[in-house]
Amino acid sequence: MNSASKAVAIIPARLESSRLPGKALLDICGLPMIVHVYKRCLLAKKLDEVYVATDNIEIKNCIKKYGGNVIMTSSIHETGTDRIAEAAQNINAEIIVNIQGDEALVNPIYIDKVVDELKDNPNIDVGLLVNPFSKKNSQSDIKVVLNNKNDVLYLSRSDIPSDSRNNDSSMLKAYHIVPFRKEFLLKFPKLKKGKLERIEFNEYIRILEHGYTIRAVHVDSDAVSVDTQEDLEYVRSKMPIDEWFPKYTMNSY
Repeated sequence: MNSASKAVAIIPARLESSRLPGKALLDICGLPMIVHVYKRCLLAKKLDEVYVATDNIEIKNCIKKYGGNVIMTSSIHETGTDRIAEAAQNINAEIIVNIQGDEALVNPIYIDKVVDELKDNPNIDVGLLVNPFSKKNSQSDIKVVLNNKNDVLYLSRSDIPSDSRNNDSSMLKAYHIVPFRKEFLLKFPKLKKGKLERIEFNEYIRILEHGYTIRAVHVDSDAVSVDTQEDLEYVRSKMPIDEWFPKYTMNSY
């Protein structure tokens, strides 16, 4: 297939996690979390290939056990985007999709939707899924505000926009499925980390600080990134009734 029409998912995964140690390999209804993410990506129709990028041999062996593709990377990367940029160097594709390894309930249809945004709009270098969110003071969730073109204005761990002068509690949360044009992704690690990225501890702000655009695509999802034990228990409770779960578990046991 011509690289101009290919979209490849890379799932960055590391074993260290300060809030939830070893989370990539934690069990969720009989499968390690990273395996759920990998197998759900395989169900997306707009992805041509799926890889896990990691520096950890346990994660590599886990993915290989389930027949998956793994790219070993350096252990020095500070962000998942830096990791997938290294992994993408020798991949022949136009679009590289960063799918966080803790999105255990990721919806394959939503992956397709945000990939289509880049395929349909060649002037867009980066996309991001966003979904409605109302939980207050959740520091582990990245909130997003957009302009009238659905381009990202800012991302924050704080609640934005403010409701201090009105009763509107509606927010948008980043759903960490982020497609990049490969050319831009390879440029990303060379961009200097800015003040706002350091404050918010979110690498996508680096894109905004350097004057580039992130296009948001709206979905309606109750999925969460697994950052805490509370998140893990939530996902464990949702997985048995999830519509995609049986589609990739029939032959897993």
